[in-house]
Amino acid sequence: MDDGKALDPIILDLQKITLICDYFVICHGTSSTHIRGMVDHLLTELRKQGIRSAGLEGYQDAEWVLLDFGDVIVHVFSEESREFYSLEKLWGDAPRLEKPVAKRKPAGRTRSAPKES
Repeated sequence: MDDGKALDPIILDLQKITLICDYFVICHGTSSTHIRGMVDHLLTELRKQGIRSAGLEGYQDAEWVLLDFGDVIVHVFSEESREFYSLEKLWGDAPRLEKPVAKRKPAGRTRSAPKES
């Protein structure tokens, strides 16, 4: 998401709030084509580093695409869906990070990953 195509990206630190994951990355795009392009780019770049998504939801409709990387969950919204679901407000107690999260080894959580659609 670092290539400047993601709009209004934020990182929420959820480590002290929930066991779901450690971080949410939230951003939005301008169209379904833009959103799919960002998701494709992210998946390609992370695969080059040996990182694969445990789950992918919402790609076809591209209104809210969720990518599950275990400790990090990425949410790529349309602008309208981002405003409607307002995850930043829902998780308002979570600190926002200014810098990217350092790479870590997977924590090996034992939770179910979303099914790929």
